[in-house]
Amino acid sequence: MDNVSMIPGCWIDGRPVGGAGDIHAVVNPATGETLATFALATAEDVDSAVAAARSAFPDWSGATPSHRASVLRELARLVSAEADTFAREEVAQTGKTIRLATEFDVPGSIDNIEFFAGAARTLDGKASAEYSGEHTSSIRRDAVGVVGSITPWNYPLQMAVWKAIPALAAGCCVVLKPSELTPLTTLRLARLASQAGVPDGAFNVVTGNGIDAGAALAGHPGIDVMTFTGSTPVGRTVMAQAAANGTRVQLELGGKAPFVVFDDADLDAAVHGAVAGALINSGQDCTAATRAIVAEPLYASFVDGVAELMNAVVVGDPSDPATDMGSLVSFAHRDRVAAMVNRTGARVVCGGRTPDLAGAFYLPTLVADVGEQDEVYRDEIFGPVLTVSKHFGDDDAVRRANDTAFGLAASAWTRDLYRAGRASREIDAGCVWINDHIPIISEMPHGGVGASGFGKDMSSYSFEEYLAIKHVMTDITGVAQKPWHRTVFARKDGTR
Repeated sequence: MDNVSMIPGCWIDGRPVGGAGDIHAVVNPATGETLATFALATAEDVDSAVAAARSAFPDWSGATPSHRASVLRELARLVSAEADTFAREEVAQTGKTIRLATEFDVPGSIDNIEFFAGAARTLDGKASAEYSGEHTSSIRRDAVGVVGSITPWNYPLQMAVWKAIPALAAGCCVVLKPSELTPLTTLRLARLASQAGVPDGAFNVVTGNGIDAGAALAGHPGIDVMTFTGSTPVGRTVMAQAAANGTRVQLELGGKAPFVVFDDADLDAAVHGAVAGALINSGQDCTAATRAIVAEPLYASFVDGVAELMNAVVVGDPSDPATDMGSLVSFAHRDRVAAMVNRTGARVVCGGRTPDLAGAFYLPTLVADVGEQDEVYRDEIFGPVLTVSKHFGDDDAVRRANDTAFGLAASAWTRDLYRAGRASREIDAGCVWINDHIPIISEMPHGGVGASGFGKDMSSYSFEEYLAIKHVMTDITGVAQKPWHRTVFARKDGTR
């Protein structure tokens, strides 16, 4: 580590700042190489960031929508100009493939920034009207204040964009805590935001662990809205910490997405969709296909087809464009995934082991004949593991799809319009894909129900997380003594 650079782990009030905590290393999980070291943020660093955000809020929230839009358009341009650097950093700190970073993560983030640059100018309230007959009423949608955000390690750049950019577009100021495992692209994004014209203090980054910086941020009395993406247990802790101050919360939590294949499905499409949906980002995706629930007549062919395709997936150096799947984010997480597979009594059709590679790799894994009470069926694995079980008709398929505490995403595979309609209505999830699994787009909301949380990222719906709805009511009569006053006191002349 002698030649490893020491970097500031925070961006506070428009400048790089070193944290006051212990030294931490950012490690490339595909090689074990240390990329950088930094001092973790502490509660005191969070205090400084929140103070900077509160100071910046009046000017930024008071800026015109067109000004905020122009700043975000410039940020999109700057991120696009450094797209290659963002992609390389994202690959190095996460172990994901360069193909995923260059074709999904980075361009998706740029598109999201561009979307909110435009959406910033459409924050309309209801038009004025005389609803009572004696007053004109109108609705304002004002920036709610300072937003605290905690983002995960699986999509560091995208999650930072999903949380910070709509808040900034709405006129809020942000204090964001990225995962200490993967802070590099978030810090780069904050620097470029300052270059683009985001005022000092409006976008702050504090890189620390959850116990110290995360808890300090979630429980800070200077935070008006707390947003979190991550596991369900940690999300519930964040909500409890925020509740002490009555802070509004938005949570995007875990998932256990059903992948329902009906007996009339295009089998080839379903097989390819299942492998892509299960293995994206090495399966470290809360919307990943994890529970294939397949009609009994197609079951054997589906299992064989998925196994054949998984066995052909190229696992290795994530910086090589020929690689299909990179490593997991850390050796500790790889070992957790392996342990869950090792504990199952179901049939491991392919994978189920670590390859002969130096990094935190795990082979694409298919587990068949899974029971409904099996751990791998019920709990989030967050790795390249797909379980398969049979269903015996439409009612059974929908029941099995909903037999989970989670409700983030799902997909249904069928050629029948009415089956597709039923699946979209009756499967409990924030997103239901028909004959596809995973695609997202900036214009559409992302968020779940149940143990997958509440509230939305992306789309204009996400603005509701960052706005306060204010009713403005103005008398239009000019009458001093209102008829309704008699319910409280007598008139001066004694009459009622």
